[in-house]
Amino acid sequence: MSMYATADDVQDGFRQMNEEERTKSEALLEEAAVIIDAFAADAPADKKKVVSCRMVRRAIGDGGNVSFPMGATQGSASALGYTQSWTISNGSSGELYLARLEKQMLGYGNRIGSYSPVEEMVEK
Repeated sequence: MSMYATADDVQDGFRQMNEEERTKSEALLEEAAVIIDAFAADAPADKKKVVSCRMVRRAIGDGGNVSFPMGATQGSASALGYTQSWTISNGSSGELYLARLEKQMLGYGNRIGSYSPVEEMVEK
């Protein structure tokens, strides 16, 4: 199975990972490669590497005892009622998914335009 990044790439600029996290990140990198290839097989390898690292970092988490998941776009917390609520717009915590920026990096998203097969017929 091919991967676009290594556990060292995930760790660089992120945080130190223990051996269990490194093993997990290798497996997640393989899954990330499948997801990326299904979405944009023709994207440049350097962008696939960055996207792979971002996906795996989100899935592994920051390793701290923070009260909100990585990738959350909205959140709320209460005190004595012990309520927390978080919104993740693209996936769920611990799941591999492509965020909007990553889709743009791979060459998709926020494109404006249209295609009409009728115009093609008229030109012929």
